[in-house]
Amino acid sequence: MKKILFAIVAAVMLVSCGGGNNQKIKVAVFQGDGGAVTCIRETVAALSLDEDMEVRIVHSSDIASGVLDSLDAIVIPGGGGSRQYLNLGQTNMALIKDFVHRGGGAVGICAGAYLFSNTPDYTCMALTGARAIDREHDNRGHGMAKMTLNKEGRKIFHELAKEDTSYVFYYEGPVFVDSDVPFTSFGTMESDVHEEGGAPADMTNGKPFLTGNDYGKGKVFTVVGHPEATPGKMWMVPRMVRWTLGKPLKTYPREVLTPPVAPEEILMSVDDLRYESQCFQTFLYGTAQEKVAALGWLEDHYSWDCKTWLQGLLYDASPQVRARAAKYIGEIQYLPYEADLNAALLRENDARARAAMQQALDALAALRPWL
Repeated sequence: MKKILFAIVAAVMLVSCGGGNNQKIKVAVFQGDGGAVTCIRETVAALSLDEDMEVRIVHSSDIASGVLDSLDAIVIPGGGGSRQYLNLGQTNMALIKDFVHRGGGAVGICAGAYLFSNTPDYTCMALTGARAIDREHDNRGHGMAKMTLNKEGRKIFHELAKEDTSYVFYYEGPVFVDSDVPFTSFGTMESDVHEEGGAPADMTNGKPFLTGNDYGKGKVFTVVGHPEATPGKMWMVPRMVRWTLGKPLKTYPREVLTPPVAPEEILMSVDDLRYESQCFQTFLYGTAQEKVAALGWLEDHYSWDCKTWLQGLLYDASPQVRARAAKYIGEIQYLPYEADLNAALLRENDARARAAMQQALDALAALRPWL
């Protein structure tokens, strides 16, 4: 996993050194033990879609050592909000709040949104006015969720203005309501997620999905879902950063805005999760045909966890499996595995697998055409 993160950050640093005379927007992604590795690497990859952004990973020690003075914005990715609270510590959280108050930008994704919230009796930073409720059912479920933008949201994400409904991945994110501190909702969660953990119905739907507010001279943006993990929506993360800094809302290439496969609402049921686990066992012990079938089912159901298995399947003994894994990576626009696709292609002798790998690489390259 560390090698994957290094490869992504290296690619981003190359971006920061090339093309254009504009001053780079310096953005940090916080990495602590409370942040999910998948969320961190996907957030870095999403930010790399913006040619004008220089992205780096920072740790608690960096923040304590003054790194915020060299940054424009910081992103807290998904994982565990309370664990990231402990990773940062009160001193570093005070430094972040001061950074934003002086004009910096802050984006919180899922657990990051939890951390930024204004929730009584919860380990949060009160950077926003959003208050999380029903935390006892936090493990309510996940899947591709429905979301609608309001008038203000369509101004920020104008590429989605003509869509009645948009689809963004959701994974046990916070359920927000108003508090005494004002904030602006830019979009509404329309999916009713209560597939797991005995969660009640009619809890998530109708609640804010995207929020923003001023904090001193700076701005804070939060999202309860995972656009960084959603094909065709990853660009929303750098757009959020731009909003917090009052930067022009740069338009991204058509390939970035258009998912290879049209999304739909799919919320993973308990039975789906059980079958998903069986698919992972298939990758370990199944035949080539069974592995290919499992990959098809997992992609159709927008499996969250399958991403952690795809990497090794590029090096499977079967060329059919290697080809299908490459196709999967290309269709979900998974930039973190670009280095593995290149390495696998160099070793590949099967013509069909080579073609699939090259097609996937071409799809990923189209997301960052300046490289």
